[in-house]
Amino acid sequence: MDTAKGSENGFEDSFEYGPGDCLLVIDVQNDFMPGGALAVPHGDEVVPVVNRLARRFAQVVLTQDWHPGDHVSFAANHAGAQPFQTLPLPYGEQVLWPVHCVQDTPGAALHAGLAIPHARLVVRKGCQRQVDSYSAFLEADRATRTGLAGYLREQGVRRVFCVGLATDFCVAWSALDARAAGFEAVVVEDACRAIDLQGSLASAWQQMAAAGVVRAQSDALPQPARPGPAH
Repeated sequence: MDTAKGSENGFEDSFEYGPGDCLLVIDVQNDFMPGGALAVPHGDEVVPVVNRLARRFAQVVLTQDWHPGDHVSFAANHAGAQPFQTLPLPYGEQVLWPVHCVQDTPGAALHAGLAIPHARLVVRKGCQRQVDSYSAFLEADRATRTGLAGYLREQGVRRVFCVGLATDFCVAWSALDARAAGFEAVVVEDACRAIDLQGSLASAWQQMAAAGVVRAQSDALPQPARPGPAH
């Protein structure tokens, strides 16, 4: 696999990539879109950017938040609690969210404009009632694995490009866990949008930079010379 070029202060200004690279499309779901139950500001703007990027990768994995209705992270399931409060749970401090991405509901569906027919895998996370899951690799208890790392290794992937929603939660946690699992990780900034809850975006970028996650823009990922997947 070729390496990125032009690195300065955690940014990359050009890339060469190939079969050892995977695009990880994180939680581009209706409930995270404007008007959704847990709307990420301007979340719908990532869809055309993600579609363009996906044509450049043979390996694409999608994730979905996929919660039961009685999930522990929902404020509505705790008497007197309000969304965005925090609650200590056995695995650590948990942000309480509005009810969102409930299994098999329209809000949990992938955005209708997402056009990635060649995606090979969909990872559903947050399925267990008693533990949340931001990362595509590990649930919030930091012990329960999704199996994504093993899948990527079997496919010969060495570097993961993370896009989607939200930068400061599921994207950041996934990028950090990709690094911890031994993969190179790149976050494509303009293919993500953030919630930015009490400084969470700045904190997420700091943590990612410290872990060696590369920050890039989509125009640093040129169309490869080889034909992309058919659409």
